[in-house]
Amino acid sequence: MASCSFGRCRSASVWSSPLLCKEHFLVAFEEKVAATITEFTLLKRNDKVAVACSGGKDSTALLFLLHKLGYDVTALAVDEGIAGYRDRTLRDLKKFCSANKIPLKTVSFKTGFGSTLDHILSTKDVLPCSVCGTFRRTLLQQHAKGFDVIATGHNADDEAQAVLMNLARANLDLFPRGGPVTRSDASGFVRRVKPLYFCTEKECLTYALLRGLATEWNECPYAGRAYRNDAREALNAYEQAHPGAKVRVLRHYLMVRGPAARSRAVSCVRCGEPSARGLCKACRLVEAVL
Repeated sequence: MASCSFGRCRSASVWSSPLLCKEHFLVAFEEKVAATITEFTLLKRNDKVAVACSGGKDSTALLFLLHKLGYDVTALAVDEGIAGYRDRTLRDLKKFCSANKIPLKTVSFKTGFGSTLDHILSTKDVLPCSVCGTFRRTLLQQHAKGFDVIATGHNADDEAQAVLMNLARANLDLFPRGGPVTRSDASGFVRRVKPLYFCTEKECLTYALLRGLATEWNECPYAGRAYRNDAREALNAYEQAHPGAKVRVLRHYLMVRGPAARSRAVSCVRCGEPSARGLCKACRLVEAVL
């Protein structure tokens, strides 16, 4: 990478984090994502890619960049039914997709499961992220049929937090399944990839702002109840003292995670989606909360 006119970017590379000017930061970020796609064979040029979009900074940056790189992308958005929050982010996403001529498909908890997240949480004492994550993954799987791959906006912060949480909880089944590609032997499972795997949350936010992808970002009103908050705070403190720690955690994780345990995948007896047992997690959750 050539040095900028201010002479500040001579040491810039895809994987380093020096002080960069706007031009070279954008180049370095895009090169990092492209390098991750190549290193882990995340996408092929002829793939039909469903980009899981919320209208937030990470997924919007990913959608913009994959479109810029020439991939055949469609935005696949899930409306959980969070009043005053998701309606605003989906409004911004709709404007973005319209301006960039990117197809947008929106599905909802209400249509898919018969209730909004707000309603579920007003009647049941359950963790918001547990319900939301399970239902979102199921809807993405169901509505990505016909696509070759689902690309999600998980960044280095998200993934390093997941490593720490799985270690803390001794989730021996989940621990080996992480990485830039979500691994599954289930028949009918739509492959999932994470091109932003080595990009920190701060880098994603900076990229989105510099590209002018949105003027404001909203935080989910249920975020304060998430289990991962403790992991986020611990990793942020460690990153402050040891810059680059989050990405090093992920690189070492990929070296030691080991093979994922192989299990006989079946189809859910109710919805027909891939499941580790007769009734999938989403259908079991429907029984519990609806």
